[in-house]
Amino acid sequence: MTWPMVKLSTICTLINGRAYGRDELLSEGKYEVLRVGNFFSNRDWYYSDLELPEDKYCDNGDLLYAWSASFGPRIWDGGKVIYHYHIWKVAIDHALVDKKYLFYALQNDVESIKREQGTGSTMIHVTKAAMEERLIPLPPLAEQKRIASILDKADAIRRKRQQAIQLADDFLRAVFLDMFGDPVTNPKGWEVVMLSDVVFFQEGPGVRNWQFKDSGIKLLNVKNIVNGNLVLGNSDKYLSKDEVFTKYPHFLAEPDDLVMASSGATWGKSAWVDDSHLPLCMNTSTIRFHPLDTSILDRHYMHGFLKSSSFRQQIEKMITGSAQPNFGPTHLKQVKIMLPPSKEQSRYSNILTSLYETMSKMSAEVSGDLFASLSQKAFRGEL
Repeated sequence: MTWPMVKLSTICTLINGRAYGRDELLSEGKYEVLRVGNFFSNRDWYYSDLELPEDKYCDNGDLLYAWSASFGPRIWDGGKVIYHYHIWKVAIDHALVDKKYLFYALQNDVESIKREQGTGSTMIHVTKAAMEERLIPLPPLAEQKRIASILDKADAIRRKRQQAIQLADDFLRAVFLDMFGDPVTNPKGWEVVMLSDVVFFQEGPGVRNWQFKDSGIKLLNVKNIVNGNLVLGNSDKYLSKDEVFTKYPHFLAEPDDLVMASSGATWGKSAWVDDSHLPLCMNTSTIRFHPLDTSILDRHYMHGFLKSSSFRQQIEKMITGSAQPNFGPTHLKQVKIMLPPSKEQSRYSNILTSLYETMSKMSAEVSGDLFASLSQKAFRGEL
C-alpha cells in the first residue's frame, strides 16, 4: 500500500526552546531546565526562576525532539520544565496526524538522518529548515492510530524484557559483592593485585577519519553492544582489509575477548566476542579485555569484576568532574582486583554462565530487530 509522503512542516510546527547564559542556570529554582544532556537520562539538572512565554515550557505528553548531540524524539513525562534551544517542541495538527504515530515515524527516521550526516560524523545535528522538509508517510488518521497501537504493544514487550535483563544484571553484581567483597576493604582477605598484572586490555585506535568501505572488516561501535550481546548488522561500517592488516592488525578483536564501551553515558556496558563476530576491528571509545593466564584468572570471574560496583567505583573516582565520562588504559592500570582461589572463581563462573544463558536468550529476543522490523513495515504500508 502506498501512502502520500508529506513534508513535516505541513502537519506540525517545530518550536525552539531558549538559550541560556551561565548566570541563568541555577543549582536550585522553580523550574528544571531540560537540556540535551537530560533528554534521555535524569542527571545533572540545572534550574531557573525565569518566567517565560508559554511556548518555552513543555509538560507531560508533549512531543519533543532533540536535534543536537542527544538525537531523536521523546514524549515528555517529567512534568513542567523549561526546554533548551537544542530541543524542539512539536506542535501537532491533530486533525491530520496522531501524536504517537508521529513519534514512531520520527523515531524510524532517525537512522536515515544519521546516515545522511556522512562518514566520520561525531556530533549529529539537523537544522530546523532541513527537518521541516523531511518527508513523512501519512496514511488516514484511523490507520495511524492502528499502527501506533501495534507499535506501543511491541515497545511495551521490549521494555519489559529489558527490565528483566537489568534485574538479572543487578543480581549478578549483588552475587559478586556478596561472594568477594570490595578489593579496597577486602573483608575476606583475598589476594589483591593490580588489574594489569592479570588482565590484558587494549583501547581502540583514536582514528577520527576512517575511510569506510561497502565491505571488508567491520568496525566495532559501542552501539553494537546491546543488553550484554554483540549485535552486528547491515548498518555497520566497514574498513578496507588491506588498511587494517597494514596499519591496525593489533587492533583486531580475538575470540573470547570482552569488549567494553569506555566513553559516554553507556560506559561500562560490555559483551563477549565469538568467532561469528570476526573479523572485527576495535574503535575509539572501546576497550578489549582477556585474562593473561586463565589458570590464574577465570574469564567469567574477570567479567563479573568488570561489571561490579567495585570496578565502577574505582573508575568513577578517577574520572570525577568529567563532562563526558571517559576512561582508558591509564585509569585501568590503577585498578585493583581481588584474586580468590580458583575454586571460588569457578563457583561464581557457574552461577554467571547459568544466568547468562538465560539472559542471552532474552537479549536475543530484545535485540532481534522485531520492533525495528515492525516499524519499517509500518512506514512502508506493509503492517
